[in-house]
Amino acid sequence: MNAIPPLQDIELVPIRHLKKGADDFWCATGNDPGFECRLPVARLPAGWYEVEIEIAQESGSPMCAYLYPDYGEQIQEANRLFLPFVQAGQRVHRGVILLVRDTLALRFDPSISPFEFRLGVMRITPIGRRRAAIDMAEHLFARTQTRVRDFGSIVAGFAKGGFRGLGDALYHTYSRQPSISFSAPYQTWLDLYDQHSPRAMGLARAKAEALLGDGAVKFSVLMPVYNTPEKWLRKAIDSVLNQAYPSWELCIANDASPAPHVRRVLDEYARRDPRIKVTHRSQNGHISASSNTAADAATGEWMVLLDHDDELHSLALLELAEGIGRNPRWRVVYTDEDKVDGEGRRYDPYMKSDWNYDLFLSHNCISHLGAYHATLFRDIGGFRVGLEGSQDWDLALRAIERIDHHQVGHIPKVLYHWRAIEGSTALAPQEKDYAHDAGLRAVQEHLDRLAEGAVAKGIPGLRGNYRVVYPVPAPAPLVSIIIPTRDGVDLLRACIESVFEHTTYPNFEIVVMDNQSGDEATLAYFQELTGAGSARVIRYDEPFNYARINNAAVPAARGDVLCFLNNDITVITPGWLEEMVGHACRSNVGAVGAMLYYPNNTIQHAGVMVGVHGVAAHVYSGHGRGYPGHMGRARLTQTLSAVTAACLVVQREKFVLIDGFDTALKVAFNDVDLCLRLDQRGLRNVWTPFAELHHHESASRGLEDSPEKLARFHGEVKFMVERWGDRLRVDPYYSPNFTLDEEPCQLAFPPRWEWAFGSES
Repeated sequence: MNAIPPLQDIELVPIRHLKKGADDFWCATGNDPGFECRLPVARLPAGWYEVEIEIAQESGSPMCAYLYPDYGEQIQEANRLFLPFVQAGQRVHRGVILLVRDTLALRFDPSISPFEFRLGVMRITPIGRRRAAIDMAEHLFARTQTRVRDFGSIVAGFAKGGFRGLGDALYHTYSRQPSISFSAPYQTWLDLYDQHSPRAMGLARAKAEALLGDGAVKFSVLMPVYNTPEKWLRKAIDSVLNQAYPSWELCIANDASPAPHVRRVLDEYARRDPRIKVTHRSQNGHISASSNTAADAATGEWMVLLDHDDELHSLALLELAEGIGRNPRWRVVYTDEDKVDGEGRRYDPYMKSDWNYDLFLSHNCISHLGAYHATLFRDIGGFRVGLEGSQDWDLALRAIERIDHHQVGHIPKVLYHWRAIEGSTALAPQEKDYAHDAGLRAVQEHLDRLAEGAVAKGIPGLRGNYRVVYPVPAPAPLVSIIIPTRDGVDLLRACIESVFEHTTYPNFEIVVMDNQSGDEATLAYFQELTGAGSARVIRYDEPFNYARINNAAVPAARGDVLCFLNNDITVITPGWLEEMVGHACRSNVGAVGAMLYYPNNTIQHAGVMVGVHGVAAHVYSGHGRGYPGHMGRARLTQTLSAVTAACLVVQREKFVLIDGFDTALKVAFNDVDLCLRLDQRGLRNVWTPFAELHHHESASRGLEDSPEKLARFHGEVKFMVERWGDRLRVDPYYSPNFTLDEEPCQLAFPPRWEWAFGSES
């Protein structure tokens, strides 16, 4: 290492999301602003290096810096190096990195989202292992968030592996990204991508004019009104008048409001614009009856729902018209939404999934903004009296019963602003208990109409959200719990004992796949299991291949339902298997996944989002048990593109239908690939938080940290990218408004709207 000269003044060349200002001033304009590091040598040998960089944040989101080495297979997200020494409040930053292989190129990302900064020189200097260890130790002692248990891990590393183990443990602790959010504020995102300048609105109106003609869509905006404060009533009506798309009518039903200003304001607006139709009801009938009165006056092809104190985005009807034009089969359309307070500040956006039936039964993700083809609206009889508080959810439930899933459209733009003021559901769901009760009734009656025997239940602490419990067929089908293992008797014993002690499901068998175990204690445990009839142990005497091992178990398994379970799993929820089998036995469901926690009760798996970090990533990983996730999704049953095979349940016939796991994927992504192939066959993959287990991830196999493992991993990444292509860019259950590069569910800069929209296939 000493023969390599110091590499001074690395040239930094902007490659994305960067604008140069005067002198050394820069502005990062999007997610992952990046510089190419022009190296003065052809390659950097593997080893330890000191990095020095002059950079100072001026404004915007916090710095969160990374280096991305190219080890010969181009830049890979999995290889990125977090730079913990680059911190706000400093100008010059020095710290240590480890290049695990010879490096052909480097990319420097100063942050993950927009900010302004000043940038000077960057230097990289090779150093020895001892110097690296000293520098890292000094940094850790000075870092306030370093915990006592971190030092314990470092000492344990030295005890186990000497100075090499000490260095590895030091670097693991030193380079770990702290568990804080670096997300840019929503207002920054709005300023960049939701502009309302005169020029932007002029372009929108010109686009709207181009859509008008004999086939132009006309929207009927339905707005029931009762005693609305004048300020919010005017805001609501003005938001319709300000639409860039002009082919609309606003049908207002005044539900016998006693406040005198309501009639005065409504009549004023009706005189101002003939597109505003006002009906004054003589008797108060509540929101369902008054909404139907508004619908009686409608003449448009589409009904659009607007509450009397909310606002439509000025592009809402234009985006609806464009979406419907691209997708003429749509009969129900919904958009993303946010909240707006009394001062007009927008916050708390709901960046929604595309049509997600299981999530829709958990909470009403169609409203707001919801639009219905007028024929469908009238065919189902409009709003039902008696479901007040969740009348729009009941309407949507009855509507989707008449159409197929391809006819439900989603426009992933924030086009509705839900007024959050005192007394509103937007501000506090508990404000309206009757709405919660009506929602529960609406969902249950929908389930009853489908005659599936499912039961809707409330979720403690999550008002307005529900859990649907699907029955296990009678008699309960035999479930074959397939557990691959190699030695690690303590892990395996804990796994199997937890299954027997904490599982209430009445009919299961355990099939242990022994992959070349040689440990005497493990072999003795196998004899104990088989002697007691607790499990069958099948010898698999081939090199480790997770996909092939599990596939080999299926012919020997007797169950009609298969449960693939890692040997480092332990059960928490006694009814975990009933929950998963109930979903798996639904005719249109493929794989079912569970909520998995690390031993410290932080989330390890709450579903998989494809495309994140290149191929796929677990969402909400590292957050504490009970963490709600984006709009409660970490606590709600939902359809997802994929779930982990660490605990995966699927009916045998569906598994066999797609020929099981692809054995080309020996370790990584075989579960993601399996789920995507099930999805191709029209089978939804479901994740449920109501089956909870602990997962000691990688306890039996170790980390992906050797050159051989890394090479295999990158080969599997390449396989997935080549097989699935654009499917990894467009996860229908993950918003294009969220980043693919950082922690899931952080805002994307810019959003990927160009990938979200497509015409009807």
